[in-house]
Amino acid sequence: MASRVFRSITLRLAPPLIYRFMQLLQRTIRWTELNADVARGLWEGGRGVIIVFWHNRMLMPPFFYRGRGLKILISRHADGELIRRVMGRFLFGSVRGSSRRGGASAFRELVRSSRQGWDIAITPDGPRGPRYVVQRGVIELSRRTGSPILPLTYSARRRFHCPSWDGFLIPRPFTRGVFIWGRPISVDPTADAQQLEECRRQLEEYLCRLTREADRFFESQRFEGGR
Repeated sequence: MASRVFRSITLRLAPPLIYRFMQLLQRTIRWTELNADVARGLWEGGRGVIIVFWHNRMLMPPFFYRGRGLKILISRHADGELIRRVMGRFLFGSVRGSSRRGGASAFRELVRSSRQGWDIAITPDGPRGPRYVVQRGVIELSRRTGSPILPLTYSARRRFHCPSWDGFLIPRPFTRGVFIWGRPISVDPTADAQQLEECRRQLEEYLCRLTREADRFFESQRFEGGR
């Protein structure tokens, strides 16, 4: 009983505090945004997209979304409801489910939402990992809907990694940050299993490369991931 009361209080009080913390932190950081024209071109052309970023890079992307409307795939694990309520303050919708719980129904809802014009956001290695391993579902979603996959990542010159399975990244206040849009990846609707696996592998390698580029950005001041 006590645990349920504590959880209920947490779900009421924590989301506005987390949202405010995110806002204040974001405002202290001097951001460099790369390849913003890639996402802008897709949105201006009326294309819905499937945005993907690693689970440990999910804190800052909400501030850089400028599309028509977004739904985020959020798992049904214990923290999912908290994440859903925080994302709701950005006026984002949500679809609940993962490969372990509610995956089939969530996938059907994602397909419907994409066809209705929503952009979709997915952490392809979440919610439990393995870290930096793309699961097959995002590739299949792109194949079924025709929406391109749009990778993105971010990093910061001074940052903190939480002691969690994913090493969740939190920029330190008053640092410099970089936010990188990758090139869109399309999946052939007629692709067979081998071709889908190749798409999955390519997305995984590309998103890892973008993330390495972001982490090294303030060391080299060079960016090669968009080439």
